[in-house]
Amino acid sequence: MRTALPLVPREVTQAKLDRRAEASARHRATQRYGVAERVEDSAREFADRPCLLYAQERYSYAELNRRANQVAHAAHALGVRRGDVVALCMENRPGFFFAWLGLAKLGAVVAFLNTNVSGRPLLHALETTGARRIVVGEECLPLLEATPGLPAGLDCWLWPDAERPAPEKLCALCSLDLQALAAAAESDNPPAAWREGLLAGMPALHIFTSGTTGLPKAAIISHARWLITGDVMKVTMDIRMQDCFYCFLPLYHGAASLSAASTAIAAGASLLLRRKFSRREFWSDVRRHGVTACQYVGEICRFLLTEPARPDDRHHSLRKMVGAGLAPEVWEQWVARFGAFHIYEGWGSTEANTNTINLDNRVGSCGRVPFWERTNLRLVRYDLEAGTHVRDERGFMIHCAPGEVGEAIGFIHNDPEVIGGRFEGYTSAEATEAKILRNVFGEGDAWWSSGDLLRCDEDGYCWFVDRIGDTFRWKSENVSTTEVADVLGDMPGLDAITVYGVQVPGHEGRAGMATLVLQPGRVFDPQAFWQLCTGRLPRYAAPLFVRIAPAADMTGNYKLRKVDLQREGYDARLVRDPLYVRDDRARRYVPLTPEALEGALRG
Repeated sequence: MRTALPLVPREVTQAKLDRRAEASARHRATQRYGVAERVEDSAREFADRPCLLYAQERYSYAELNRRANQVAHAAHALGVRRGDVVALCMENRPGFFFAWLGLAKLGAVVAFLNTNVSGRPLLHALETTGARRIVVGEECLPLLEATPGLPAGLDCWLWPDAERPAPEKLCALCSLDLQALAAAAESDNPPAAWREGLLAGMPALHIFTSGTTGLPKAAIISHARWLITGDVMKVTMDIRMQDCFYCFLPLYHGAASLSAASTAIAAGASLLLRRKFSRREFWSDVRRHGVTACQYVGEICRFLLTEPARPDDRHHSLRKMVGAGLAPEVWEQWVARFGAFHIYEGWGSTEANTNTINLDNRVGSCGRVPFWERTNLRLVRYDLEAGTHVRDERGFMIHCAPGEVGEAIGFIHNDPEVIGGRFEGYTSAEATEAKILRNVFGEGDAWWSSGDLLRCDEDGYCWFVDRIGDTFRWKSENVSTTEVADVLGDMPGLDAITVYGVQVPGHEGRAGMATLVLQPGRVFDPQAFWQLCTGRLPRYAAPLFVRIAPAADMTGNYKLRKVDLQREGYDARLVRDPLYVRDDRARRYVPLTPEALEGALRG
């Protein structure tokens, strides 16, 4: 049974939130201080402090600034000017920062591209951002080769990769070697006049949403938003220049480039880069580099728990973690095994104009609203069966009561000076408008629609329930895929679990299905899984179908992707993996056959 923690007074939590608000309010949309100014200030203040750590490479803040300056001078000579969109496709390595921050010094807008996509998704990314130049890491050249029909006139600039060199024919896809040109360029700060007219409220980045359900959208991130994120998280986590932030999530996603990178640069802390997450190297990296803070997604913590226990599990420097998706069961196992942590579980998204964050270390909560009048966040009733918001007799939406599940929405502020509460939207005006709810509580108001279902308890603590499109109804009951996955996620031998609803002909709603990925050497136990499901879940929520897959389908940011699994369902013509159906009479899951399915549905 979970031990109840002492309740933190609302005023104590609000005082922490107020410090975050003060940090946010320092930046205004019309200021002329942006990303370039922050980098140059940090280079002066923390000059010889280590900034980027990567394998055997070390770059101080001064050296990072010099390398970025060289890129700025080289790119300016090639014609890049303020407001130009330049795409960047590179894995987590120092060159990513040199290219990104060098372009930022020109006032260019940098579009971060997913280093795992090619073909139509890559074309979509270039089209939606309007990029006419792309800086490509040599390791990512195969993505271009696998993408026929690249936009006419797209200029590809190479950034070599000594670790993963590409064949000469692929390097020929690029018109020039930007790294070589930068190495021969000046290293002084470029003239501020090159950014003349740039205001902090203007776009600095295009960062794509994770794309778990289709082609991702390019969110617009302003200079002020990037600055605010770093300053706010610096205060929240008390990050100082002695800290070392571990960055293994992809830099092309907002979690790393906004939270980790901006925070480290604001504080003068070190940033340890790894190309991709490694469960086997995680703790050795932490110990070798004295890592004190890192980001997470829930799946990564569960992956690390699957590694064999070691006598030195608690001998490490990591004490601060920030992220999302950490199930209560995994949270408690993590702390029990690896020691005390301050875990900042949060809720929000790259493009969100509101968010919550757990400042009280309350297990499982994604944040707290001590006083609702102090936030632009609201939870409103949502009818899952009808797929619409519930409205009162006047046609306005209805606030959720404590304990009631509803959609999280954020009031959109349009003060020309204020960034907080602003919805900066996407490069697509149509996509931006689709995320805005109007006439919510009064005529003419506008709110950002998150698409996420949350609930809030009597003490103001918020709990993530599910995405609206993921929650489904079965046997006239609502089923949260997130809650089912959390409840079953500590099954012995489990490496990953994805829960979703599938249509069953002749039956209303959708039935639950779970795709399981087992650890090497482990075999699915149909009886044990039935006992786990029926012992922990109501019958309507226990998955009707089970699929045993060899690997999890994940985004580059380690979020489970469901769209293909839902499309394939339990159709044996599409699925080659073993399929099972729940047989309550036999008290086990049995191989899926037409007869077994008929019996399961009858039962």
